[in-house]
Amino acid sequence: MLRLCFGLLIWAFCLSAFAQEEAAGRTVFLAGSGNGALDQHLTGLLQSQMGEGVNLRPITDDQIPMIGEEPVITIGPSAFSRIRQANRNVPILAMLVDRSFLDAFADRSPGRVSGILYDVPLIRQALTGKAILPHATRIALLATADSVELYEPLIDKLPAYGMSARIFLVESSDKLIPTLVRALGYGDFLLAAPDSAIYNPRTIKHILLTAYRRNRIVIGPTQAYVKAGSLASSYAPFPEMVQLASQFLDTYFETGEFPPPSYPEQFRVEINRQVARSLNIPLPSREDIAARVDRQLTVNGEAADE
Repeated sequence: MLRLCFGLLIWAFCLSAFAQEEAAGRTVFLAGSGNGALDQHLTGLLQSQMGEGVNLRPITDDQIPMIGEEPVITIGPSAFSRIRQANRNVPILAMLVDRSFLDAFADRSPGRVSGILYDVPLIRQALTGKAILPHATRIALLATADSVELYEPLIDKLPAYGMSARIFLVESSDKLIPTLVRALGYGDFLLAAPDSAIYNPRTIKHILLTAYRRNRIVIGPTQAYVKAGSLASSYAPFPEMVQLASQFLDTYFETGEFPPPSYPEQFRVEINRQVARSLNIPLPSREDIAARVDRQLTVNGEAADE
């Protein structure tokens, strides 16, 4: 009899805890990138944005196969791949992933896979360079055979902004610098895309030094490269990405589906004033550059299409 009563008490306690959890709000699981500081920062921003009505929980590997309709936020491509491989039916909201990485997954699982895109649209990066060098009309692009397609949408859009671009194909690693020299001779500036085959920690120093010696600037590919020596790069601030992620989650809980992957509405600009001074380039403020880019995109109807 005592054993039965004890069992009933345990059952009642678990039922009560479950009811309290349901009353407290909805559950969203989080798969981190493995970078402790980054994961902690984003978790804090997400929890603050979503409020007390959402229970944000780190997910363990043994929980992944059992997830039904609870959405999972993944931070970075590795976390996304880990969740996707373990449970192809789980609804995923990806963060810190590029469009080129996510689009195929989202196309195969519309409404179930979506994301807040981390890369910056190349037209925005090109206009960032134009805001700094108003008389620039020609943009140099480096690509490999595998990454040429990254630039094709950009090339089609540039004439509307009074610019054109030419792709210089890097056929092998030992031809990177000679190809770069030819590209710098053509373009008013070099626009770098998130192409790790060309722009990576092993090559970036040589690329930036070569550009600097030829009195040319590099725009992009990310905020981190500005610290290494690129002159400027647009970027989406974390609070903007988190705000959009919260809106996507609200839509999911209301409709059972995520909106398609999207960029945040607001971007900021990182600049390297030391490089600008060395090249005798007058720099507007970061806010002024971002405002000029936004105006150009709005006038041409691009802002909503990025």
